[in-house]
Amino acid sequence: MHSNKLEENKQRYLNPYFGGVLLGLLILLTIFITGRGLGASGSIKSAVVTTTNVIAPTHAQNNDYDKKFISDDHSPMYNWLVFESFGILLGGLLSGILFGRVKKFRIDKGPNITNKSRLIAAVIGGMLFGFGSQFGRGCTSGAALSGTATFAFGGLIVLLAIFGSAFLYAWFFRKLWI
Repeated sequence: MHSNKLEENKQRYLNPYFGGVLLGLLILLTIFITGRGLGASGSIKSAVVTTTNVIAPTHAQNNDYDKKFISDDHSPMYNWLVFESFGILLGGLLSGILFGRVKKFRIDKGPNITNKSRLIAAVIGGMLFGFGSQFGRGCTSGAALSGTATFAFGGLIVLLAIFGSAFLYAWFFRKLWI
């Protein structure tokens, strides 16, 4: 009886190997159709430029970076990367609903960290990741996955740096999860 209850409560996810094959096929299809790979940081850039243009249009028009993306006939939000990011959010929500993981708000964490500390660490980590994606000219999906799919040497370097730094930092942060 106890093992049946555990099986019922076990969260179901897509097989990671099958998911990896699907992701690889998606990257190849994206490169074939659009001439470039996947990437999510471009959609954030579009949202920031659009927000800046709405709140402070004079600043956006005088900013050398922002004005490259602003025109009277084309919104920065009308970019396929924005639709890709919305699709990722909706797909994750749909997956959670279909497999029963969307029941209530929860914070995934280890036993040695408080909810507040976990949320603060998540916000700081997300901000560092966002800044890093701009310095690296792309996020992990754009720089690492799509870069290595096109045999770009920079993509390989980014991929090695991501996994290498994660391996090094994991030793320092593992006590929060064990």
